[in-house]
Amino acid sequence: MINFKNLNYLKQGNSKQKLAYHVLVKNQVLETLEAFNPILVGTIPINIDIETSDLDIICFVPDKPDFQNLIIEKFGEAAEFKIWENNITNPSAIVSSFMLDGFEIELFGQNIPTSQQNAYRHMLIEHQILMENVEAFRQRIIELKKNGLKTEPAFAKELNLQGDPYEALLKFDLSKI
Repeated sequence: MINFKNLNYLKQGNSKQKLAYHVLVKNQVLETLEAFNPILVGTIPINIDIETSDLDIICFVPDKPDFQNLIIEKFGEAAEFKIWENNITNPSAIVSSFMLDGFEIELFGQNIPTSQQNAYRHMLIEHQILMENVEAFRQRIIELKKNGLKTEPAFAKELNLQGDPYEALLKFDLSKI
């Protein structure tokens, strides 16, 4: 199993993973966010990214003002910088996006420890499913994503999961694969 909490796995990955590692290290993104226990999540770490995939970094944020101030101070001058509060999630989250060296970076800070956040949990489950399936399965997920589906709905479609794809994936019985 890959230790997704340490970026070193990206150094042995595909060309996009290696480039992502270089951009994150060069710009000291995770070091800047260290106090918030950042974890890179999403499609790039598990090799199901498409051309428009971004680098999603989740953070544990018990103090929103501290997080907001740090993001603005360290990344506020980056191209296409935006920061907002997402009140749809529970608890709400501070979200920021910006461009660094050709990658869109999205920071997601929520008052939930990073290893318990849904984005991390989804990625671990998706990674396990990918490891238990043939390459054709991974390619079908990528094709569904290219055709406009988000990651969790693509997995739900391929696995014939019913109901909300985000919840269904969290409840997926890995022994079924």
